Amino acid sequence: MEQIERHSPLAESREFYRIFFYDCPPLTKRMHTPIGRRSIDFGKSEDAQFRQQLHKEIQKIRKVAIRLGRLNDTSRWRLSERATQRLIADPTSFVPHDDDFEIDTKQKGVDMRLGLDVASLAFKKQVDQIVIVAADADFVPAAKLARREGIDVILDRMGDHRAAPDLIEHVDAIRDCLLPKPNPLAT
Repeated sequence: MEQIERHSPLAESREFYRIFFYDCPPLTKRMHTPIGRRSIDFGKSEDAQFRQQLHKEIQKIRKVAIRLGRLNDTSRWRLSERATQRLIADPTSFVPHDDDFEIDTKQKGVDMRLGLDVASLAFKKQVDQIVIVAADADFVPAAKLARREGIDVILDRMGDHRAAPDLIEHVDAIRDCLLPKPNPLAT
């Protein structure tokens, strides 16, 4: 096995096929809060700007393929779980405020892209191992297909031990790769 220098940005292994990064563009539309009617431009939010920049940077990285779905056009406000609990507990005195609502968006096409990529890799025998970095059950069909085709499927929960039980059931191994915490005393 070839030696790879960990700190070199150009380090790579011929055994490594590709990283697939699945996401969808952030919400960028302008909406009004449900109670106060205050205008919010979600495209100018810190999260939206970060994700747009992240997607641009990922596109530049060798051996990384970004797979973007899309957001459904029907983004709307919904009562938060915390506010819903307050409403259930005391419906007669519940008075909603803007901070009782959260934006509800649905992404489309991300799961399909992942499934197609896994199927293609499996049927073409391009890889013998897939590492899925996730925790939700949307990845179960892809993991099952890969295993049926003889691919070793590893689940990396990135420390989130709340991974869907059926996802855990349909992988060959679990690992939790966490970045080391920075040492505040190191200079």
